This record gives sequence, C-alpha cells and structure tokens, in this order.
Amino acid sequence: MADINDIIRKLTGKGMKVTPQRVAVYEALSTNYHPTAEEIYRKVQEKLPGLSFTTVYNILDVLVAKDLAHRVKTETDIMRYDAVTDHHHHLYCTSSDRVEDYFDPELDEILRNYFENKHPNGFIISDIKLQLMGQFNLPKDDIIN
Repeated sequence: MADINDIIRKLTGKGMKVTPQRVAVYEALSTNYHPTAEEIYRKVQEKLPGLSFTTVYNILDVLVAKDLAHRVKTETDIMRYDAVTDHHHHLYCTSSDRVEDYFDPELDEILRNYFENKHPNGFIISDIKLQLMGQFNLPKDDIIN
C-alpha cells in the first residue's frame, strides 16, 4: 500500500490541494500496476463509495497534467495509467494486454544519441518512449487459456 504521507508530499510538491478524493485516486493508482480509469474507480469506491467516475477521471487528468502520472495506451485502445514518472519504456503483451515498465539506461542513451541531431520531417523531439510489443514467455502452467 502506498504511504499516505508520501502521497500528500507528492501532491503538495506539485502545488495541489490535498483532498480525500485525490489521495484515494493516487493511492489506487500507485498500488495497482498500470490500471485503467475503471479499475481505479472500482478501487476508490471501497473507500469513497459516493465518488463519481467523472471525478476520478478528472483527478487522473490533473495528475497527468502535474506529471504525477502518465497515460499508457495499449494496442487494444485501452487507456491505462502509470504512477511511475521516472523515464522508462513499456513492454506490452499483445496476447494478455499486460503492460510492464522497462528501464534501460543504455537504450535511452542510444536513442538520445541517434535523435540528437535529427528532426524527422521537421519534428522537434521532446521525449522518446518506446512501447515494445510482443508476448511474455510464460511457463505453460502460467498461461491462461
């Protein structure tokens, strides 16, 4: 479970007012791995049963705008959220829709060096994030049919 004091520190550090709704949404986001807005909503309902889906979605938008979360879109057009804001890429399993964080400083350096002086079609690159697509190589016992 996410530490409430850490959540409060992160929210106030970004100049946000600390509310029970924001704390609950950020806690649900932080304790689930790349959850959808619907998954976060269901989790928050356990603590704040009257909170609307619209409020949860609006709080997620603010968290993204304040760089406390990122959106991760999957191949199946499902929008997921990521509380890990350190630079990283994603591994996306096309068969299970699972998303995992992938940290690789060597890859980051290769990509940064490659694009340092390139501006494809006049495009100015501000960040590079890869989503590597494939399938996780799971033992047969772990594969869900």
